[in-house]
Amino acid sequence: MKQPEVRRTSQNRIELLQIADAVAREKVIERDTVLKAMEEAIQKAARSRYGMENDIRAEIDRSTGEIKIFRCLEVADAIESEAKQIRLDDARERNPDAQVGDIIAEPLPPLDFGRIAAQTAKQVIVQKVRDAERERQYEEYKDRIGEIVNGIVKRVEYGNVTVDLGRAEAIIRRDELLPRETYRQGDRVRAYVYDVRREPRGPQIFLSRTHPKFMAKLFAQEVPEVYDGIIEIKSVARDPGSRAKIAVMSNDSSIDPVGACVGMRGSRVQAVVNELHGEKIDIIQWSPDDATFIVNALAPAEVTKVVLDEDAHRIEVVVPDDQLSLAIGRRGQNVRLASQLTTWDIDVLTEAEESERRQEEFRQRSKLFIDSLDVDEVIAQLLATEGFASVREIAEVPPGDLSSIEGFDENVASELQNRARVYLEKVDQQLTEERRTLGVNDEVAAIDGLTPAMLVTLGKAGVKTLDDLGDLAGDELREMLPEADFGEEEANAIIMAARAHWFEGEEAGGASN
Repeated sequence: MKQPEVRRTSQNRIELLQIADAVAREKVIERDTVLKAMEEAIQKAARSRYGMENDIRAEIDRSTGEIKIFRCLEVADAIESEAKQIRLDDARERNPDAQVGDIIAEPLPPLDFGRIAAQTAKQVIVQKVRDAERERQYEEYKDRIGEIVNGIVKRVEYGNVTVDLGRAEAIIRRDELLPRETYRQGDRVRAYVYDVRREPRGPQIFLSRTHPKFMAKLFAQEVPEVYDGIIEIKSVARDPGSRAKIAVMSNDSSIDPVGACVGMRGSRVQAVVNELHGEKIDIIQWSPDDATFIVNALAPAEVTKVVLDEDAHRIEVVVPDDQLSLAIGRRGQNVRLASQLTTWDIDVLTEAEESERRQEEFRQRSKLFIDSLDVDEVIAQLLATEGFASVREIAEVPPGDLSSIEGFDENVASELQNRARVYLEKVDQQLTEERRTLGVNDEVAAIDGLTPAMLVTLGKAGVKTLDDLGDLAGDELREMLPEADFGEEEANAIIMAARAHWFEGEEAGGASN
């Protein structure tokens, strides 16, 4: 009568291993992970049967599928928990070599799962397998950030598209889709993995079709030279679904990077355009020279002149009058994309606007020299034409530079410099009076590097004593005095000079010791 029972038990063990293998294959996780989840489920069911206070372990033989259940007891001198501990004498009856701190495993009879226990075990297994699957998905996709993946649309909710990637699900949020782009269940979609996060509900894989790097990766797929690293994509700027600019350079002088990306009759770039539903792409030749790169980036507009302000990271671009709308683009699109591509702030002027501004600057400088130096318009215009922008420049320039101007001689140069110095002394005197009125004390004024104009600016900002000045950081001082054009070392030197009196007592004390 017992033989059928043995066969049935053996068959159950084999089925257990087969189930573990099937789950592991289906969820693409390790077989051992599934068996450990089963062991934990059996342990939980056994505790419900024998008491939750017991330390019960379950083991599944990996080759036969046999289930063994043990109650673990710690060998101890003093018993604090009868359920988890055993006296040394009792332990040695089972194992003569037992020592305090050892664990004695006491076999328990096979568990007959009731309906509740079986349901509990099933929940534990399902949860553990789900956790393992989520961990596998996270580990797999966290290293795929920056790649393009293909998937099938599973559902669309409130404009957000859930994509089945085969071994995981991902989401394309509404703002990461191209404008006027719609998907239905079952559609194929290609997108860029830009983020993978661990979250309580499982790993969240975020895809994008608007990310600038999506375009760069598409070119890498379509252009072998980009994939091989011969052509390098330096930067990308996109107005998703409308227009984009991409800057490329070649590491091989014999290969034209723009031509390679365009392809024969535009085949390569057209493949990318088709994927992006008609987004127009300007392929730009990258240059290490900022001015050249910016001129290239403003294509198709022609540029006649550029003026760079490297400190402000700003550039003025002059274009022919009839090219202004082309340079700016519809709703400022062209200049905006060029600015994103080059990381420079770009101001676009027409030749007429630039000429008018130059003339206005010329008039203002001429008027300054007429008023301050008491000279006629001809002399003032000569000085402005030679590039002098301030009275201080005239006062401090070598006399030979002035006398070499056509129509000037040494006497005229000397007289102009004398008048410039008198004017500056008068201005400095007025500024000194204003500084004193503001309450900026003479100790601050005595610090090298601070002009009367700077002292007035500091006074208006509430910096009136050495302590006020010493409390500033170098960056704060430079922000207060932008016209001074201080370097970091100069600003710090001024602040340290203001703090010098803080340490005079310490130096005296050190000397007496």
